[in-house]
Amino acid sequence: MTSTAQERTQSGKSRREVVSRAALAKLNPKERRFDPVDVLLASAEDRIPQLLPVKYARMKKSPFAFFRGSVSIMAEDLGRLPNSGLHVQLCGDAHLQNLGSFAAPDGKLVFDLNDFDQTIRGPWEWDVKRMAASVVLAGKERGHHPAGCQDAAETFVSSYCRYLGEFSEQPVLEVARHQIHRERRIAAVHAALRESQRTHPLDVFKKLIEPDNHGKPRFRDMRPDSWRITGEKAKEVLESLSAYRSTLAPERHHLFNLFRSLDVGFKVVGTGSVGLRNYVILFEGNGPQDPMFLQIKQEVASAYVTFLPEAVQQHEGRRVATGQRAMQAISDLLLGWTTIGSHHYLVRQLSDRKGSVNLKNLDAAGLKSLASLAGELLARGHARTGDAREICGYCGQGAKIVTALRDFACEYAEQTEADFNAFLAAIKSGKIKVAKG
Repeated sequence: MTSTAQERTQSGKSRREVVSRAALAKLNPKERRFDPVDVLLASAEDRIPQLLPVKYARMKKSPFAFFRGSVSIMAEDLGRLPNSGLHVQLCGDAHLQNLGSFAAPDGKLVFDLNDFDQTIRGPWEWDVKRMAASVVLAGKERGHHPAGCQDAAETFVSSYCRYLGEFSEQPVLEVARHQIHRERRIAAVHAALRESQRTHPLDVFKKLIEPDNHGKPRFRDMRPDSWRITGEKAKEVLESLSAYRSTLAPERHHLFNLFRSLDVGFKVVGTGSVGLRNYVILFEGNGPQDPMFLQIKQEVASAYVTFLPEAVQQHEGRRVATGQRAMQAISDLLLGWTTIGSHHYLVRQLSDRKGSVNLKNLDAAGLKSLASLAGELLARGHARTGDAREICGYCGQGAKIVTALRDFACEYAEQTEADFNAFLAAIKSGKIKVAKG
């Protein structure tokens, strides 16, 4: 028999007897039993070795860049600490740079979480801790005062708790539909939406494609960022589309069949995924002015799976696609998965009018506004995939949980800076190779 809303709230509250809210503030760095550099290097298994120096060069830019590329280290920390035991679908790599805008199937622009490589079912606070730490690190990178960074982290956690409380009182289906189309009050969000308005597949076409000697469109050689794939490998990539097609909703099969493939390329992806295999296919729909790009992106096991063995998936691309569909109110029309050789892949559009958050000009007020929005989005994702009533029962009405998670975020930002220095030392010693230029 399904529990009542009141019983679910009480169940969450009873979890405080197992793990107190104050316990969530503790990092206990002296109890660490691992070397962060060793964990980072171990996470590179099954990646293309020649591309790893590019990944490490990107991570070398700042502690925040390092944080973005080293989710495996934070997973080790979170996995060794006590947790609430209240599970949701985690984004897994929740940080401010993983917020962005994209086109919904109806053409409207939506702002949401947009990267789910690490998604897995796990304790709700793991996402909150990672996002809160990213707020502090992003603020520090912009030169904000430590007190302002702390204040922004508190704003994020407060927003998460407030919206989760609101969602716990709303009709379930209303929460499931909650989305942000336009948020013009926040400059970084407005800029991302404007970027989405300007971005079109034809723009991507002009950037990545050139005519060959016979006038046929082909991927440009833009090494080390992207290049053309030919021969058996290109054939293997194209043959994987048959398995991918079966993962689409039946009503989307005909839509996909209207496109024909023209060429195959390889594209190096974002900081956290550099080194993974990432193919791009150019398609044509209703003529040359109707290009479409599909990204076939390798997925490996989530960094958290060691600590959540019950969440092991048979196919990593399917894990990411289903996790994304669960957390987002609206997802890519062509989101699916496939297999090439022994590797698992996520398939999605390369550019469905995407816009990214630019943190370079984010002032203190802008950081707090973006942090508040991040809290709303993460709360919505967790309310869709977990039990908002239970989590609210655990968190309570006071400031205790906000203070605990804010304090954890500030301490973890300091720990990340220490790990970043260890990373730089490993580069200096030659243990880690970085690309030049």
